[in-house]
Amino acid sequence: MKAFLSLIVMFLVTMSATWLPTRAVQAAQPEINVQKPSKVAIHGHDPVAYFNDSKPVKGSGEFTFTYKGAEWHFASAANLALFEADPARYAPQYGGHCAYAASKGYFADVDPAAWRVHDGKLYLNYSLKVQKLWGQDVAGNIAKGDRNWPVMLAQ
Repeated sequence: MKAFLSLIVMFLVTMSATWLPTRAVQAAQPEINVQKPSKVAIHGHDPVAYFNDSKPVKGSGEFTFTYKGAEWHFASAANLALFEADPARYAPQYGGHCAYAASKGYFADVDPAAWRVHDGKLYLNYSLKVQKLWGQDVAGNIAKGDRNWPVMLAQ
């Protein structure tokens, strides 16, 4: 019986040691995925370029805008003006966190090259490999991400 109790205690200690740090990291995530300490969104890429140029384009520190506590960079004054007029249209879904991770209920960083515009919205993924997984059920993963996102923000 003593050995059994010892195993249970070891199991609980192990589980809390792995579960608690994960929860703490998730709770510390900001709504917008930013690079620290700069608070730059999308690793400095221009969110409007995904729509207008159909590719990731690195933004410039010359053209910046603060939205939801993050600094957004743009490749041109024209792209900055478009974003400034309607940031919700151009900002990536799930605050620029990985769309596949959001579909699973957790936060993950992104590779700006792993992207897709679907139904007029920008989605980013952790990597090109993860983007392929997400792409196997885009509509289903978006539905899951949309359900999970408010819960993730509340943690």
